[in-house]
Amino acid sequence: MTSPLTVSAAPSPAVRWTPRLWGTLLVLCAAMFLDALDVSMVGVALPSIGADLGLSTSSLQWIVSGYILGYGGLLLLGGRAADLLGRRQVFLIALGVFAVASLLGGLVDSGPLLIASRFIKGLSAAFTAPAGLSIITTTFPQGPLRNRALSIYTTCAATGFSMGLVLSGLLTEASWRLTMLLPAPIALLALVAGLKLLPHSTREKDHNGYDVPGAVLGTASMLLLVFTVVQAPEVGWASARTLLSFLAVAVMLTVFVLVERRSPGPLIRLGVLRSGTQIRAQLGAMAFFGSYVGFQFLVTLYMQSLLGWSALHTALAFLPAGALVALSSTKVGSIVDRYGTQRLIAAGFALMVGGYALFLRVDLDPVYAAVILPSMLLIGAACALVFPSLNIQATNGVEDHEQGMVSGLLNTSVQVGGAIFLAIVTAVVTAGAPENATPQAVLDSYRPGLVVVTVVAAAGLLITLTGLRPTRRAQSSVVVAKSTVQEAERVSVRD
Repeated sequence: MTSPLTVSAAPSPAVRWTPRLWGTLLVLCAAMFLDALDVSMVGVALPSIGADLGLSTSSLQWIVSGYILGYGGLLLLGGRAADLLGRRQVFLIALGVFAVASLLGGLVDSGPLLIASRFIKGLSAAFTAPAGLSIITTTFPQGPLRNRALSIYTTCAATGFSMGLVLSGLLTEASWRLTMLLPAPIALLALVAGLKLLPHSTREKDHNGYDVPGAVLGTASMLLLVFTVVQAPEVGWASARTLLSFLAVAVMLTVFVLVERRSPGPLIRLGVLRSGTQIRAQLGAMAFFGSYVGFQFLVTLYMQSLLGWSALHTALAFLPAGALVALSSTKVGSIVDRYGTQRLIAAGFALMVGGYALFLRVDLDPVYAAVILPSMLLIGAACALVFPSLNIQATNGVEDHEQGMVSGLLNTSVQVGGAIFLAIVTAVVTAGAPENATPQAVLDSYRPGLVVVTVVAAAGLLITLTGLRPTRRAQSSVVVAKSTVQEAERVSVRD
């Protein structure tokens, strides 16, 4: 595994961006767009869903957590399945399941059925996300071309999230069911286009068999971990049920590691995690998404429950952050080429910490331009720098036949981080919930959760800074130069 601190030590071979290549990227971007769109639309629609279906706050959390459970629990399996069974096949089948689940989610009339449909959508996204990312990393050679493709790809997530907020605000005014139904036709269009445009991928032939025990243990441990974390705020972090569940997770993960070390065709090649660069990418992904999910959850409650803002008003408040990311999409790749991923991630986390800290100033009568907008702009700039850089850092230097595995691992870190830190933030806020629920008392109970969010982002910054030490940077740049030249030679021979 090489370090991606610098990705352009030698020029990449010329690759023409043909209409078909653009079409392939757009199909993959559509799937990423839908994932983010779906998450953001549901977040804004939660109050309306709860009122219509008679769901409690803890039940509403499961509409979000059910998706995360299916997504985070099966990503490792989804990533490896893309390598073994063919990236194109896995992507298209999972995208079809996503479309059907979206349709069902808009037609159900009970909370449990809605949560079940969300779980199925998360399950399908667990296969489309790593398959889509690995299609990009195996289609575009490492270097500026891949950086540009990945910056566009990851920007679609922020664009989908910001558009989802606005669309949800508009659609929820008519019916929250429209927010569930909207992804279905988009997914079907992407599926039809994908059948014509996505490159055919062959199954891995010399994979030394299927790691069935590893797949069972890895999937079960991730499902139980996410389930335990999202249930802990309700049943108690110190309860016997929670402690026994964490113990079971620890045992299964220990057995999983032992199985992977002995398996001839492991679900995860543990040698990948010997790279400090890879570890920082995975931990950074957890801190990045975990802090933002917790922030978005608290801010939505603050704006709608305390300030009395409508769903549309709330969506427009978040819009500047997403718009800033979308406008920067064409520039991030070139910035990564010049400064390297590690510096951009550190700068992004610093902006994120600043944005979260500024939001602690909010009160019951905020001036949007002076109090909320600065935080949104800082967080938007942070997302524009951090998310593409994490994807580039995690996938650079990885052989083609392991791209699905690493993509699944990165997405697992993102979703598990989201589940863990959302549960922690929820627990902190619930523990401080006042008996006399005056608006000021409720706002005061939100502040510790915002502090947790800020601390998590600061931890991500500290982890990233460990990769900026001069000695490591000098050593890594030599390895990258050698790796990039070898990659260029391999592609040249293939051409």
